[in-house]
Amino acid sequence: MADGFIQWYREDVTTAVFAEQVEIFSEFGLKLIHPNRNAAVVLDIEGDDVLMSQEELGVLIGQRIASLTFNWWLTADTNVIDTYEAVPVGRETQTLWLDGLYPDEVQRVESAVMAAATRLPVPTRAVIVDQRGISDPDAWDSVALWDGTGVPLLPDKVLAPDPVAERIRRSAPGLRKEDAGGGGLSLLVPLHDPAA
Repeated sequence: MADGFIQWYREDVTTAVFAEQVEIFSEFGLKLIHPNRNAAVVLDIEGDDVLMSQEELGVLIGQRIASLTFNWWLTADTNVIDTYEAVPVGRETQTLWLDGLYPDEVQRVESAVMAAATRLPVPTRAVIVDQRGISDPDAWDSVALWDGTGVPLLPDKVLAPDPVAERIRRSAPGLRKEDAGGGGLSLLVPLHDPAA
């Protein structure tokens, strides 16, 4: 089972784009609406479930007033916790926690995020895939949000526009660049298999 995360950095998102993200994620079997409860499940500060509609959650995200933690559902019993946070200067992050997922489930989540990052009209600043959880998601903020150069331990994958990808490669020469299939994004992967 995985014990890592996927950190997605992007420019400001609107409610309409959140609805598009929900559609893309559903193509990979990640549903925002719980199959039995017929509502999105948001976690309050105590960790208790708060049920709301997709539209209500989209409005909260669009207001950019606080961080939100909610679930994506692979099945009625298998969830992916997503922490959304608005960042000053019109940027935001989503951290999808991979804890407790099997490898095929992790692959579905990763594929959904990569598809959304390349297909949504909102520019992606970086997607960090760290399936093993060897770094801290916040450790990537400097390079992904603020044009810094500090790069934590090598992740499994990084998807980023060329300026960000080049900064990361200069700081982490153990990564090689591959074409990400358009959108001005490059895929960085380790030169050697990190699991070996």
